Formats: sequence, structure tokens, C-alpha cells
Amino acid sequence: MTSYTPKNILITGAAGFIASHVANRLVRSHPEYKIVVLDKLDYCSNLKNLLPSKSSPNFKFVKGDIGSADLVNYLLITESIDTIMHFAAQTHVDNSFGNSFEFTKNNIYGTHVLLEACKVTGQIRRFIHVSTDEVYGETDEDAIVGNHEASQLLPTNPYSATKAGAEMLVMAYGRSYGLPVITTRGNNVYGPNQFPEKLIPKFILLAMQGKTLPIHGDGSNVRSYLYCEDVAEAFEVVLHKGEVGHVYNIGTKKERGVIDVAKDICRLFSMNPETSIKFVENRPFNDQRYFLDDQKLKNIGWSEKTTWDEGLKKTIEWYTKNPDWWGDVSGALLPHPRMLMMPGGMERHYEGTEGEKPASFNSSNTHMVVPTSKNNGVQQKPPLKFLLFGRTGWIGGLLGKLCEKQGIPYEYAKGRLEDRASLIADIQSVKPTHVFNAAGVTGRPNVDWCESHKTETIRANVAGTLTLADVCREHGILMINYATGCIFEYDAAHPEGSGIGFKEEDKPNFVGSFYSKTKAMVEELLREYDNVCTLRVRMPLSSDLSNPRNFVTKISRYNKVVNIPNSMTVLDELLPISIEMAKRNLSGIWNFTNPGAVSHNEILEMYRDYIDPSFKWANFTLEEQAKVIVAARSNNEMDGTKLKSEFPELLSIKESLIKYVFEPNKK
Repeated sequence: MTSYTPKNILITGAAGFIASHVANRLVRSHPEYKIVVLDKLDYCSNLKNLLPSKSSPNFKFVKGDIGSADLVNYLLITESIDTIMHFAAQTHVDNSFGNSFEFTKNNIYGTHVLLEACKVTGQIRRFIHVSTDEVYGETDEDAIVGNHEASQLLPTNPYSATKAGAEMLVMAYGRSYGLPVITTRGNNVYGPNQFPEKLIPKFILLAMQGKTLPIHGDGSNVRSYLYCEDVAEAFEVVLHKGEVGHVYNIGTKKERGVIDVAKDICRLFSMNPETSIKFVENRPFNDQRYFLDDQKLKNIGWSEKTTWDEGLKKTIEWYTKNPDWWGDVSGALLPHPRMLMMPGGMERHYEGTEGEKPASFNSSNTHMVVPTSKNNGVQQKPPLKFLLFGRTGWIGGLLGKLCEKQGIPYEYAKGRLEDRASLIADIQSVKPTHVFNAAGVTGRPNVDWCESHKTETIRANVAGTLTLADVCREHGILMINYATGCIFEYDAAHPEGSGIGFKEEDKPNFVGSFYSKTKAMVEELLREYDNVCTLRVRMPLSSDLSNPRNFVTKISRYNKVVNIPNSMTVLDELLPISIEMAKRNLSGIWNFTNPGAVSHNEILEMYRDYIDPSFKWANFTLEEQAKVIVAARSNNEMDGTKLKSEFPELLSIKESLIKYVFEPNKK
């Protein structure tokens, strides 16, 4: 049997979950090895994961990106590296559907840089490449034998495709240049320190908060789970006994349905699974099963030691004791998280044990290349800074006032939406954490204007909005986009007065105005941008009755009004919620209206009762209205379930009107 003894090991991505357990184990078990860790501290990395190794003389941390050839070459030479364990990767499948280029850059290009550095320096005696069971693709539900190391690679999602691509490069460098490569392909891993975008820590944190556990599809998908310490031991075995040129599966034959995992967590938290589990829309492709044959690794001396029950209890115990390990992870706990993959994960959150001041990663012969925390153990979120578009608009103006009130730094954009260069200049100058787009054309004085100014409407509402979304995506920034719900009209499936509202996933059915057509068009295209949060505003109202754009003010000045129930947006209540949505990094489409519907007459009755007892008005029909307007108007009710479930305190439209609009103006 092969036996290998390293001297100086470079572990990439070791502030992440699995690699931190491997690094800590090797530092602890082999004081004669020097362990150098390279990590760029992305969103799912945390320096605290390396606390056990902090004071060890044989440990060194370097903050940097494997994509930097100069840095990698420098480290290999100056640290006399003879062994590389390459863990660094983007690994969350949900993210890969919307941000796939980041996966190619990190997982394929980053691996290529490492391999080339190994070739150039000529000093590497082992290159252990960490891959995934997902490269095999989906295993047949009735398969009795798992995928073995020579099975065909058939990846089914962008993440696993990039991992398979990286494997091909590793194999090619082994064959072409004689690089001593070993590849591992692992099942799902769980345990302490895991970022809660993954199933088990996500369910545990949600259960700790008494929230429901969201399951993609019907929960029948099957996975094999290994406890992190068993996996760390597997890598120790592969390092010392693995044969060059070989692949090793790190797996278990004990499989669990996702629904069973959720039920087990409910059981340990004494929760009723019937009420604590909810089924949500499946992701674009969700492999039914991954099943590995792990005999080859067992043959060189590894075996799984931790039972499922034991490992799950240990994991729950750790998260219960360390609920704030990752800071604010509300965005990761959503059913379909889309973490924006921006540099600078958790480098500020490296503290020692309670009562110990944070220190640099100093040891007798190395130094830490990361700034220390000045907050002595208090978790700090990155400071917010908003870039606002639409300074002269109603919503844009109110947003600035809200930022001042909440003490959030903000700047209004100088560039125009349709001018890409000016948008890039704004973002590079302001360096915002979030962008709010309240700019666009609604018409002067109303949407009828758009009927005779179609190119100007397209330029602002379609080209401009898409350009801003694209620039934000390039810079890894979430964009809150104030859109419209005036893209629907009552139909047979959503009759007037039925209480059946249009949902976020429904396709627009109103084409009565050119304005609405452009808004429906851009909304459909923005679905492809995972960094955009689209808020469908309707018939906005506020406590400012002097504003002519306020729907209450507008209809109180008309000679005649139609009388149709509609969903509406009370800005005094909902604009602060949009800022909270930015803080939670929410994305996707949201019906941004108060739940329920209210008619023109009901609003005017409130106006009469609260503001002007002598106020009178007259109604006319839609047919009569059509004679005095150019473009038809949208009338509909929006389903408020999604927003209400995220913000349970949200008032119904009539309650909100009384509290925020009429009570403050009561005469």
C-alpha cells in the first residue's frame, strides 16, 4: 500500500466548511507538518472556523484568491509547498442557476491557475483535488450498486458541470505533465460551522426560530450524509495512503429522503412535522438521488464512524450554542436563496473565546494577513450604502428622506438609466451595497402621454432598467426595482370582487396601455437577473394629501370616478419594508401592495368621513371613462400572500389607509 508523508501543505478554501475541519485536524494531529491556508473569504467563509488552529506554530493563514497566478506561485515557492489540498470552490447549486459564470471562474479557472503553478514550480509531490458526487449526475432510483470511480460523468447543473470541467483539467495535467494528482468525490457533508444555505443547518436555524422548514418539490429526493469529522478523517487517509492518478469516492450507503431529514429535525426540536414542513417550488433541476460505491476508500483504511442520530444531535447542539456564528443569514434561510457572491465574507468576525480579545493570527514564525476586529466579539454587518435613482420622482424623493431618518448613508445617482457608462461611473464612485431604482416614465401628467411618446417610454422603462440591472449584476449588487402591478386586469380566473388575486408567477394579461406593455416586457426579462428584487407597486397612496400624484388626492379632484375594487400601495407602510427587503437581500418578484382590495367609492367615503364632511362625488362607468382617456386603465387585485408571509405585521389595505393616510390628516 502507498505511504506518503508531506512536509508543507497548502489547503485552499480552508475558511470554508469541510476544509476548515481538515485543516484543524491536520494542524492538531501532525505538528510536524506546516499547514498554509489560502482563502479569499467569500460569503460562505468564516475565519472563526479556524479558531482551533489560531495559536499553533505550524499554521499560517493568507487571504487571497486562487485565481491570482502571481500569489499562488509566490506561496508555492516561499513556503516550499510540496502538497496541495484544493477545496476552494463555489458549491451551492441554487446559486449556480443564476450566477453560473462565477462558478466557471472560481471552479474551473481557479483550478487551472493552481495546476499551472504546480507545473511551473515543479515541486509538488501531491495534488489532491476535491470534487463532488454530483459530477456523476442522477442515480437511478432503483439502482442497488452506487457509482464507482470509473463511472461516466453526467453532470446536470452548472455547479456540477464546472466541477467535472475542473476534474478534466486535473486529469489532463496528470497525464500531460506527470503531476501527481488524486481526486476525491464526496457525498453531502454536515456538521458544525456549515454555512446555512445548505439543507441541514438551514433547517436547524429555522427550527430554532420556530419557523416552517421549506422542502423543494415533494421531498422525495434522496441524499447520503456524512458527518464532517468522518470526512476530515477520510481526507487524512487519502493524503497519506491515496495512490497517485486515482479517484476516491468519499461516501456512505445510508441514504435519507429530504422529507426524512426534515422530520428528524422536527422530532429533535419537538415540533409537529405536519405543521412545521411546507413544500415549495422545486429548483430548475433537482437530482433525485446520488449513490456512491465507497469500497475503494475502505480498502485503504477509512470507515464511517458517526451515526446519523449522533451526528445530527452534535450539529444541533453546536448551532444552538452558536446561533450568531454567521451573523445575519436571513437571506440564506429563504426557500430559494440567492446569495450575492461578493468578496469579503467574514474576515471581520475572527474572535477568540469569550473574554479573550481578538488577535491577529500570530504564531512564532508566521503572521496573519487579515485586519483584526475592533468590536471585541460583536458581530458587525457590512455598513449599508444606498445608491438611489429617481431623485425627482415621488418614490425616489421619499426614499432619500427614509434613509436620512434611518441613518443609512445614501447618494442620488448622477447618471441616466440608458447611459451605461454613467451608471458604471456612479457605482464605482459611490460604491453602494444596494441600488434602488425608482426612475422611469409613467407619463406627463398620466400614462396617456406614453401612447404618443413610445420610443422615450421604451428607452427609460425597458432599455434603461435592463442596463441598470445588468451593471448591478456585473458589480455583484442587489437592485431593488420599483415596478408596477398595472399589468393585470380582472379575468375569468380572477373575477372582480372574488378575492382571488394575481400571483407573482402569473403572466401579465393587460395590454390596454403602452406604458403597461413596456412594464410587463421588462418584468419578464428581469426574471433572468437573480440580483433584482422587483416590487409591483399599484395606485400608490400616502399621508401627503398635498401631492397631486397621491391616488387619494388625484381621485378627490376628479369630476367623476369609476368605482372598481383595486389593490393599492400605502407608501408610508411599504417603502420602509422595501428598505428592510434590501437588508435581507431578498430578490425575485413581489406583489408590493397591501393585502386585499379597496374601491374608489370606499376611499372617497373615508375622505369624506375623515377630511371633508361636505365632500361629494359622482361615478361613471368604464365605458364613459373610455371616452375621456386615451389609454385603458388596469383594474385588478394582487395576491398579497408572499409579502404578508415575509412581513406578518403588514396591514390590509383598508386598515393601512386609516392608520397611515386618514387618521394623521383627520380634521
